[in-house]
Amino acid sequence: MKKLFAIVTILAFLVFGMTMNVVAQETTSAPDSAQVEEVVPVEEAVVIMPEEVITEEVGMHKALKTKFIEGGAGFMSLVLFCLIFGLALCIERIIYLNLSAVNTKKLLANIDEAWSNGGVEAAMQVCRDTRGPVASIFYQGLSRYNEGVEVVEKSVASYGSVQLGLFEKNLSWISLFIALAPMLGFMGTVIGMIEAFDKIQQAGDISATVVAGGIKVALLTTVTGLIVAIILQIFYNYILSLIDGLVNEMEDSSITLLDIVIKHTPKN
Repeated sequence: MKKLFAIVTILAFLVFGMTMNVVAQETTSAPDSAQVEEVVPVEEAVVIMPEEVITEEVGMHKALKTKFIEGGAGFMSLVLFCLIFGLALCIERIIYLNLSAVNTKKLLANIDEAWSNGGVEAAMQVCRDTRGPVASIFYQGLSRYNEGVEVVEKSVASYGSVQLGLFEKNLSWISLFIALAPMLGFMGTVIGMIEAFDKIQQAGDISATVVAGGIKVALLTTVTGLIVAIILQIFYNYILSLIDGLVNEMEDSSITLLDIVIKHTPKN
């Protein structure tokens, strides 16, 4: 987990550095229109095809870069960090939960068969050889077999609660990024509106050209924050559905395990 955060942090700083470089290039390398008109001959200007210009302008990469710069590198970078770290946590949870899934019916059948042939020790060995939290819960329950069925049931329930806590690890951070992204976007909106009113105050007149820049920044930061929150919310709900499925499977299989324990318990 620490290695994942380190890699994501490095990538985030690289993205931020590239963004700042793009802003600097856009600022320093923008040609003066007057110089272009003086240097470029009329014959060369005619060669430019309108279709090529339109295709270049509507390119997805260039459009996103332009909107990112227009929205303000400061707030847009913060929202981008929320997206990067939120997605990193979501991917880590999805991988962990998918690796935690196991065929419980097959596992229970193997436990029952091993117990019938080699006793409880053989059944515990099956649990040790199987990956996933369900096998760990079964192992904890079978290790208390000599203390009675009630103790086995309490052990399974207690260790199941521990595994549930591991399933929900880092979900609070994901929900934080979901809430933080639109809040940063709205903060950019407020700052953009303040800039627009400052320009109105300085100009002493209300005109579209005076307030258009500030309002545009406000809308871009808001839209970006909402998009990031929507993306993370979709992943968050998918993770919750995975957790619910694993929990239901654990509860159902725990009942079946208790039936197996009762089946192999000698009757007085």
